[in-house]
Amino acid sequence: MGVKLVTKEIVNRKAKFEYSFIQMYEAGIVLTGTEVKALRQGLANLNDAYCLFDKGNLVVKSMFISEYDHGTIYNHDARRDRRLLLHKSELKKLERRVTEKGLTIVPYRLYFTERGFAKLEVALAQGKKAFDKRETIKERDNKRDLDRLKKIKL
Repeated sequence: MGVKLVTKEIVNRKAKFEYSFIQMYEAGIVLTGTEVKALRQGLANLNDAYCLFDKGNLVVKSMFISEYDHGTIYNHDARRDRRLLLHKSELKKLERRVTEKGLTIVPYRLYFTERGFAKLEVALAQGKKAFDKRETIKERDNKRDLDRLKKIKL
């Protein structure tokens, strides 16, 4: 009897509400074996995660990947720093934009490609002000009302 592998994406849904995304990047992520197995089971959380530059490398901090159930003493630390893999030109561009304009890098979505590689979609983002958040709520409510009206007419 084997372990059932669930390959679903893990999304930070709160990020869309808190930030306005400027540009998206697909980054590889350096993981250990037990982390990959835990991710395939969907045992991760991006809610508290954030990205920083450390000696020219982009690092995701505070991303939670639960310990693997069948791991031994070689199991991973749940909230360790994980290095992100991007092209050097993209790293330089991101680092320049983050330091100059006060933007931030937000991890948004974690998924597996068809080839089986774990990818983290990060966004160059700017924080929303309170009135921007109210505008987002208003747009979402209007869309929901329109959808209800369309459903009733059908």
